[in-house]
Amino acid sequence: MSVSDIWIPLALTLKLAAVSTLLLLLLCTPLAWWLAHTRTRIRPVIEALVSLPIVLPPSVLGFYLLVCLAPSGPVGKVSQALGGPALVFSFTGLVIGSLIYSLPFVAQPLQNAFSAIKSEQLEAAATLGSSPLDRFFSIAIPQAKQGIVTAAVLGFAHTLGEFGVVLMIGGSIPGETRTLSIAIYESVEMLEYGQAHILAGVALAISFVLLVLIYSLNRASSPFKR
Repeated sequence: MSVSDIWIPLALTLKLAAVSTLLLLLLCTPLAWWLAHTRTRIRPVIEALVSLPIVLPPSVLGFYLLVCLAPSGPVGKVSQALGGPALVFSFTGLVIGSLIYSLPFVAQPLQNAFSAIKSEQLEAAATLGSSPLDRFFSIAIPQAKQGIVTAAVLGFAHTLGEFGVVLMIGGSIPGETRTLSIAIYESVEMLEYGQAHILAGVALAISFVLLVLIYSLNRASSPFKR
């Protein structure tokens, strides 16, 4: 087993996790802020849609994404009409799948963090003439820092373990869509257990470190720590 057999799928997986996490933070921060403060009656419906990937089997989610992103699908047709890249069996497709698959793992910690901010602080800043945008960046974001970090780590870690969604919409193209989880599956399928052990060990080590980071951050900020 060569170094490239480990490094190429690992680098692709880390790249996918990093890009997906960054985009999810940008997308989920305003969404979570809105969910934490809205009083609309459709809020439970929106929260259910956001949380759906948690309970939905990855193969089901991957199938519907494949149907939508394929050249004959609604999203695929629009992408082709606009001269965009192919969405299935491409890194772009993996990013789209990752955004949906890991959405609740980023949105929910952010929503919880924003919900914990006392409204009195925001109201006091408003009476002093602070604009909504200024209150968001000067009060909400600093106080939700732990939730933001937790959301980023969970989103990154969850993307590392993707398999069903990645397999359905990306297949296994070396250097393009063959992520670490796909490489492990193929190694086992070819009875190359030594290679599978190494790849799985790398994934296990990264996941463990990320979980230790989350629990360490939570303990550091807990008022009941010893």
